[in-house]
Amino acid sequence: MSLALQISANDPLFWVMIIIAISFVAVAIAMISIAVIVNRAVKSISAIEKRAEPLLERIALLSDQVRKIAAQGTEIAEQMSQVSGYVSTATMHLSESAALIKDEVRDLKQLVGYSVETARDKVALVNQTIEQTNRQITTTAQFIQTKVVEPAREFAAIMAGLRRGLEVLVAPPPKQIDQSYGEDELFIG
Repeated sequence: MSLALQISANDPLFWVMIIIAISFVAVAIAMISIAVIVNRAVKSISAIEKRAEPLLERIALLSDQVRKIAAQGTEIAEQMSQVSGYVSTATMHLSESAALIKDEVRDLKQLVGYSVETARDKVALVNQTIEQTNRQITTTAQFIQTKVVEPAREFAAIMAGLRRGLEVLVAPPPKQIDQSYGEDELFIG
């Protein structure tokens, strides 16, 4: 017979063997429990990943739409810089144009204020307002082009023509052909 069956219950070695056997069983139970817990954690993480994938895709779509809006905002900023160039040219030609520019600037401030209020109201409804914002930006760009840029360009051209006309009217009359000219007057430079 084997040695383990020959040990008596009164022998300390018997109790050490019992404790070792119980320890092995406890370790096995602990390992099985850990494996079950890890398996449950893996399943939970997989479920969370499946739920997060549509959200990540939606965030990617929203970021693309936000980039489009930013590009349109850059275009409006470029148009606004063109407007400021035309306005400064018009003010060089005639100081009276300041009143007209002030009226246009006031209208632009009201339009920008309206756009800011609209944007604040619609932040909570991002999916619905992105399309509306695109339309408003396009409308604003067309409004600026037709109501500010083109009139300012035309006004600057009119002022330049008026200035040239006034220079012609105010210029001294030309000398008669039969008069003699000095050397400085004959020099074309």
